[in-house]
Amino acid sequence: MPALLVWDLGLLPYDAAWDLQRRAVQARRTGELADDLLLLVEHPPVVTLGRGTKPGHLLAPAALLESQGIQLRDVERGGDVTIHEPGQLVAYPIIDLKRHRQDLHWYLRQLEEAIIRTIAAFELEGIRVAGLTGVWHERPDGTRVKLASIGVHARDWVTWHGLALNVTNDLATFTHTVPCGINGVTMGTVAGCCSVRGLAAPSLPTVREALTTAMGAVFALPIRQAPLPFAWADAAPTARAPNSLDAQEARLNS
Repeated sequence: MPALLVWDLGLLPYDAAWDLQRRAVQARRTGELADDLLLLVEHPPVVTLGRGTKPGHLLAPAALLESQGIQLRDVERGGDVTIHEPGQLVAYPIIDLKRHRQDLHWYLRQLEEAIIRTIAAFELEGIRVAGLTGVWHERPDGTRVKLASIGVHARDWVTWHGLALNVTNDLATFTHTVPCGINGVTMGTVAGCCSVRGLAAPSLPTVREALTTAMGAVFALPIRQAPLPFAWADAAPTARAPNSLDAQEARLNS
């Protein structure tokens, strides 16, 4: 029976996870990887520039970022500038859309739905904004804050890159960019929104578990925890096996 394999990478440098995605996509395309895969990870601070990044959306020179220990990477995903930092949950689904629906817009909406279901588990309502990709939450004062960004790429209908959900991160790295190229956007975190509403803020592992459940539901796949059927240890020596939680080319916007 088809399943969604889940692999928790812990805190892993961006380049190592990027390489793992490429390996996984190739394995999924050839059939060496028989099931869809969800890679879950946190990254040290990194700014990534998608194919849609506009001039002026990176506010800090590369030298300044480097001096602060922030990496800068040009990547093949769609969308504009995106930030990753510890406390943010990043998910890279390696999904063969030929087994689901060959429609990247449908795929983006499924990722949004998974995020909406995830934060609903913590009594937060997720909303979509017309014409934009991602998930927002409206605070009691009416301020809309963006909690999650999405940027994907696909090769032969196998997806990579994915989504980033702000959970407990301090948002410090975001000050160096126009996040997702959206002028005036206010970024927020799950923990921050819960605090504003007087709710208990969930831990990142708890949110990771909720997202895993939601991804299995929106793609109608049972979660299975098993070793990957292809060698990848050399690329990610710090990757760890799942724990009990854990029980045509295209580029689209973030």
